[in-house]
Amino acid sequence: MGKTWKLINFDGAGIQLYKLLEENPLLPALIPLLILVWAVEKWIFSVSNWVLLVLAVWATLQHGNYQRRILVENLNKKWMQLTLQTSDKTPLEHCEWLNKLFIEVWPNYIQPSLSQQFASLVERRLKHKKSRFIEKILLLEFSLGSRPPLLGLHGTYWATSGDQRIMHISFDWDADDVNVLMFAKLAKPFGTAKIVVNNIHLKGHLLVMPILEGNALIYSFISTPEIRLGVAFGSGGSQSLPATELPGVSSWLVKLATDTLNKGMVEPRRNCLALPALNLHKKAVVGVLYVTGISAENLLFSRPLEDTSTDDHIETFLEVELEGLIRKTDTKPGASPKWDSTFHLMLHSNTGILRFNVYKCTPGNPKYDLLASCEIKLRYVGDDSTIFWAIGANLSVIARRAEVCGKEVEMTVPFEGPNGGELTVKIVLKEWLYSDGSRTFTATKESSLHSNISSKVSKTGRRIYVTVVEGQDFPVKDKLGKSDPYVKLQYGKTMKRTKSAPCSSKPTWNQGFEFEEEDGEYLKIKCYTEEMFSDDSFGRARVNLEGLVDGCVRDVWIPLEKSSSGELRLRLEARNLGDYEQIKGSTNGWIELVLIEARDLVAADLRGTSDPYVKIQYGNMKKSTKVAPKTLNPKWHQTLEFPDNGSQLTLTINDHNVLLPETTIGDCVVDYQTLPPNKMTEKWIPLQGVKRGEIHIQITRKVAALETRSHISNASSMSSQEVQHQISDQIKEMLMKMRSQMEDDDFGGLSELVTEMEILQDSQDEYIAKLETEQKLMIDKINQLGEEVFLSSSAES
Repeated sequence: MGKTWKLINFDGAGIQLYKLLEENPLLPALIPLLILVWAVEKWIFSVSNWVLLVLAVWATLQHGNYQRRILVENLNKKWMQLTLQTSDKTPLEHCEWLNKLFIEVWPNYIQPSLSQQFASLVERRLKHKKSRFIEKILLLEFSLGSRPPLLGLHGTYWATSGDQRIMHISFDWDADDVNVLMFAKLAKPFGTAKIVVNNIHLKGHLLVMPILEGNALIYSFISTPEIRLGVAFGSGGSQSLPATELPGVSSWLVKLATDTLNKGMVEPRRNCLALPALNLHKKAVVGVLYVTGISAENLLFSRPLEDTSTDDHIETFLEVELEGLIRKTDTKPGASPKWDSTFHLMLHSNTGILRFNVYKCTPGNPKYDLLASCEIKLRYVGDDSTIFWAIGANLSVIARRAEVCGKEVEMTVPFEGPNGGELTVKIVLKEWLYSDGSRTFTATKESSLHSNISSKVSKTGRRIYVTVVEGQDFPVKDKLGKSDPYVKLQYGKTMKRTKSAPCSSKPTWNQGFEFEEEDGEYLKIKCYTEEMFSDDSFGRARVNLEGLVDGCVRDVWIPLEKSSSGELRLRLEARNLGDYEQIKGSTNGWIELVLIEARDLVAADLRGTSDPYVKIQYGNMKKSTKVAPKTLNPKWHQTLEFPDNGSQLTLTINDHNVLLPETTIGDCVVDYQTLPPNKMTEKWIPLQGVKRGEIHIQITRKVAALETRSHISNASSMSSQEVQHQISDQIKEMLMKMRSQMEDDDFGGLSELVTEMEILQDSQDEYIAKLETEQKLMIDKINQLGEEVFLSSSAES
C-alpha cells in the first residue's frame, strides 16, 4: 500500500504565526538574543557553567524575601493583638465581607427566627400600649422582609474599657418589603381597619461586647436610633388609604418602637445574645428563683451641712422587684447594712430584670426616700444554663453563668447614679418550666436533660383544673391580727371565687375550679379580705399556664404581687376534653369514698363534746354516716359510692341532736377530678368555717366495667317502717332468685347474689347501729333535760 502525503497548508500556518506575533510582540527579539548567547558560548566563554550559580543566588534572594514577609506578617498580627488588648482604640476598618455573609444567611435563617421573636414582643407591646384612636388591635402577620441590616458601613473599631473589649459598629437598615399586618378596632366614627407597616428605616450605632469567654454577646445602641416607619391603612382587602386618614396612629407606632428600643437596647440598657455550644431547642416559659439580698457597701447619705450626726441613726431597707412582684427586707442601720433576706420570686418568661432599690428612713418617721438602685438581667440559654449580667464600673459588664438549675450565683453590682456604693446578692434559679411540659429542677446536667414529661402538649379541646389549696404569710388587715381572706380567679372572661377562710393569716381552702383552655391567656388571681362595708384587696398574681401536660398535676407556690408578703399554693392540671367527657358520661365509672375518722373537732355540746356524723352531698345525691357519740375524735370507717358525673363532692360534719337543731362543726370540698383512675388516695383534709378540725378519708376514682349493684335509698329521707320494709322486700326477692338459680345450677348468678346480700347486710347493720345510737342518745338527752328541769325547779323554790 503506498503512502499518502498530506500537503502543508502554508496559508493557515501564516495566520497562526501572525496571531502568535500579535499576542507576543517581544517574540521576534528573542531570536537574536538566542543567537547572541550561542555566539558567546561558542567563541568567547561557556555560559552554561554559570547558570546553576545564577539560579542558586536568585533562589537565596527569593527565600530571604519570603522570610522577611512572614516575619512582617507575624509582627503585624502580634501588634494588632497588642493594640486590641492594650490600646484604647483600634484604627477604623471596613467589613464588607460581613455584610455579604449577612445577606446570604438572612432570608432562610436569621429573618424567620427574628420575625418570630419580634412578633411575640410586638404583640405584647400592642396589647399594653394602645393608642387613644384604637380600642382593640390584633397582630395578623409579621415579616421583616428580605433585606438585612447593613453593619459597619461607616467602619468598625475595637475599644478597651478595663478588661472589657467593646466593638463599635454602625447599624443601617432600610427595608421596603416589610410586612407587619394588624387588624384594629378604631374609635368612632372610623370603625375597623387594617394597618400595614411596609417599610422600616433604622439607623444608629451599636456596641457589641463578648462575655463569658465568648459564650454570649452583650449589645446595645449608644443612643436612641433614628426610626421611620412606612404605614398604610385600609378596610377589607385594600391598604391604599393615606396615613392622614387616621391621624396619630403613625406617630404612635413610631413612639411605640422607640420606647421598646429605649427600654431594652439603648445604653445603659443592654441585651444578651447567647451562643451555646449545645442547643436543646426548648422554650422556657416559667422560672422559679430565690434571691437573697446580702448587704450593701459604702452608701452615701445626703443631709444638710449643719447636720453633724453619724450615719448609724439612718436605717435602710432593700426592695427587690421582678415583673411587678415586690418584696422588702427589714430595716438595718448604717452605711453598710447587712440584710441576709431571701425571697421566692417567679418569672413568666425566659428573660427578666431584677430591680434592686435601696431606701433610707429615719426611726419614727414614716417617710422614706430612694437612695440607690441597680438591676441584674437574666436569660435562659438553649443548653439549659442561665446567664446573669449587670452594668459594672465604667460601663463594663459583670456576667455570671449557672450551668445547671440550683447553682448559686453571687454578684456584687455597683449602684447607678452619683451616690456610689455597691450591692451584693445571691441568686438561685431553682427551676425552669418549658412549653412542652418538661422541667429542670435538679443540680445535675444529666437529670435536667432527661426530665421530659411529655414531648408534645396538646392545646386543643382541653380543660384547666385549678385547685386553690392554701396560703401563707398573708398580710394582716385586722387590728386584732385576724382576717377573712378569699381568692378570685379570672381566666379569659370566666370568673371564680373561693369561700372565705375566717380569722386566719394561713388559710386553707382546697377548692377546685374548672376552666376551658384559651391560648395565650394567663390565670389572674386577686386576694381579698372580707370587711363589713367593702372588701379590701391585699395582693394579686398571674400564672402562666403554658406547658401543662395532660393528666399531670403541677403543685406550685405563687408569690403575691402588690403585697409585701404572702404566697398562694395552687394545683394545676390540664385534661383533654374528649377524654374527660368520655369518663364523665360513662356508666362504668364511679367514686368510692371511705370516711375513716376525724380529729380535733370543736365541741358543740355544753359538756365539751360532740356527737359528730358526716353528711355527704354529691350533686343532687345526699348520704350520711352513723353517729359517733360523745367524742371529738370520731371513727366511722364507712364506704360510700357515687357514679362519676363530675359533680362537686362536699363533706359536712354535724353535731347530732334529737330535739334541738343540729350544729355544723366544719365542712370541706373533696378534689377528686384530678386523681388518677383506679388509684386510691388517702389524705387528711382541714375543715373550713371552724378554728380547727380535720377529716381523714380514702377516695378512689374507679373506671371499670360496672358490676350489678343494688343501691339502697337514703335512709335519712325515709321513715323507719319504710326502711325496714325495703330491706325485708329485697331480702325476700334475693332468696327467691337464689332458689331459682340453685335449681338451674347457675353458680355465676349465685356468686353475684351473695355479693349483693353482703352489701345489703352491711347496710342493715349500719341502720340498726344508727337506730341503737339514736335510742341511746335520746335517752341521754331526756335524762339531761330532766336534770336541768329538776335543778331549775329547785333553784326557784
